[in-house]
Amino acid sequence: MPVTWVGITIALAGALGYALGAALQQYEAVALGATLRLMSRTRWWIGGVIGFTGACLHAVALSFAPLIVIQPISVATLVFAVPLAAWLHGRRPHRAEITGSVAVAVGLLGLMLLIPSHDVKPSLSNGAAIGLIVVVGVFTGICFTVARFLSGAGKALAMAVGAGSVTATVSTFVRVVGGGLSGDMARLLHWFTVVIPVLLICAVVLLQKSYAVGYFGIAYAGVQIVDPITSIMAGALLLGEPVPTGVGQVIPAIIASVLLVGGTITLSRLTPDHSHPTPAPEPAPVG
Repeated sequence: MPVTWVGITIALAGALGYALGAALQQYEAVALGATLRLMSRTRWWIGGVIGFTGACLHAVALSFAPLIVIQPISVATLVFAVPLAAWLHGRRPHRAEITGSVAVAVGLLGLMLLIPSHDVKPSLSNGAAIGLIVVVGVFTGICFTVARFLSGAGKALAMAVGAGSVTATVSTFVRVVGGGLSGDMARLLHWFTVVIPVLLICAVVLLQKSYAVGYFGIAYAGVQIVDPITSIMAGALLLGEPVPTGVGQVIPAIIASVLLVGGTITLSRLTPDHSHPTPAPEPAPVG
């Protein structure tokens, strides 16, 4: 099996894990809000462990294949996550959830398939890395500031866009570190390796805030749209990864974009999911 397909296979397994973890954490975030109380919930921790395992598999996949090939596979989590979240809330998925999720996934995958799969060894200068962090930090700050003046699906989407840009930044650094090892573990001794867990913690906190609004479909779709698109921009502009060219790709890109926008609008019209009762506090350990 070619190395690229090894990465794709690992990324698909990671996508399922990430979807299940997100659904479990969203269930608790809706009930308790994005507060430190979440850390007292066993279900939230289980979701975190499963999601982290999925993210680790995604990171491993990035060491086998280019960012612009692996990152779009995360779109598959949208198709997995929305039905899982509905099941946790004790209901069947709404038709709009299925339709919107599939439309977003197909549209985004269509755009991603237009990206060339030529592998390029990733390299990122310190100046470019710092610039990326600053730009994403400012952008995320703007998104969450705007979210303060919004409500409902708009609020969830604004937060999700900011969170998605941070998760994309994590993937970019993982691609640089993992793809640049070439068997030399000494290359891990770099500040890029340190910044990955810091950005990951920030991403987790921001994701919980977007989940807590209650519109899981639109929040998760927002993350899955912004994450790969931002990653592709970073791959093309900073890592020298190729992008599609040619007039023949314009029409498919337009069709895919229409599906993407239509699916997002469909998900934004859903009502918040507060259908389950707030779970009772778990008993404190004896002794």
